[in-house]
Amino acid sequence: MSTQAERPITRVGDRSLGGGAPFFLAGPCVLENLDLAISIASELHELCASRDVSLVFKASFDKANRTSSSSGRGPGFEQGLEWLHEVRERVGVQVVTDVHLPEQCAAVAEVVDILQIPAFLCRQTDLLVAAAETGRAINVKKGQFLAPWDAKHVVSKVTDAGNPNVLLTERGSSFGYGRLVVDMTGFRDLSEAGCPVVFDATHSVQRPGGADGKTGGDRSLAPVLARAAAATGFVDGFFFETHPDPDSSPSDAANMIRLEDFSEVLDGVLRAHAAAVGS
Repeated sequence: MSTQAERPITRVGDRSLGGGAPFFLAGPCVLENLDLAISIASELHELCASRDVSLVFKASFDKANRTSSSSGRGPGFEQGLEWLHEVRERVGVQVVTDVHLPEQCAAVAEVVDILQIPAFLCRQTDLLVAAAETGRAINVKKGQFLAPWDAKHVVSKVTDAGNPNVLLTERGSSFGYGRLVVDMTGFRDLSEAGCPVVFDATHSVQRPGGADGKTGGDRSLAPVLARAAAATGFVDGFFFETHPDPDSSPSDAANMIRLEDFSEVLDGVLRAHAAAVGS
C-alpha cells in the first residue's frame, strides 16, 4: 500500500491537492441561482476550514447528459460562468465545473481552477487535449464503462498534452441495467495512473434512469461508500454533491447529501482516512 509520503500531488493554482492530505470537491449538482450557490459554498468553506482540509466548490453550469430532454440543464454557459466567478471571488474558494466541448475550455479556464471531464466523455481526445492546453488542473471522471486499469490511458492524454496536473475520479461502474457498483479493489489500479485519486460518493449511488425518466438513487449509501473508499488507503480526495433541500434540486435529487448532514459525513470520512494512512 502507498504510504502518505508517496501519494502524488496535483497543483491547483497556488495550492496542492494530494500528497496524503485529504481534500474535498463538493457543492450542488447544478447551479440554480447565485444566492443559493454562495450560501452552499460559504457553509462548505467554513466546515472544511475548521477541519483544516482543502475544499474545491463544485457546480455545473450545464448538465448536458440528462435522462430526458425535458430535464432542466442549468443556467447555461454565460450566466453560469458569471455565477461561478462571483462564488469564487466573494467566498474565496477554488471552483471546479464540467466542460463538454473543446471550444468551451479556454473560456471556462478563465473563471475556474479545475476543469472537469464528465464520465461519459472521458475518452474524447479532443476535449481532453483542449482542457489540458488551458494549463488549469483537470479532473477526469472515469467512465462507468471503463476498467480501472485502463484509466491510465485517459490520464496520459492530458499529461502528453503538457499538463501534469490531473485528478482521476471513480464514480462507479455499470452493473446490469440501472445500477452502479464500486470496485474497492480498483482504487489501487487507479492510483497507478500517477495522480491523486478521488472518489465520487454521490454519483456512485445513482440508479441511472431509474425514476421514470430521471436518475434515481439512495443518498444514505453515499457516506458508507465514502468511508469504505477512504479505508483502502488509495483515495486522496472525496467528491460529494450536497444541497440544503436535495429533493428540490433539478438534478440528482435522490443522491445528494443534505447540507445539514454534511458535517457528520465529513468527519466520518476523515476518521476513516486517518486510520488508513496511520495519522
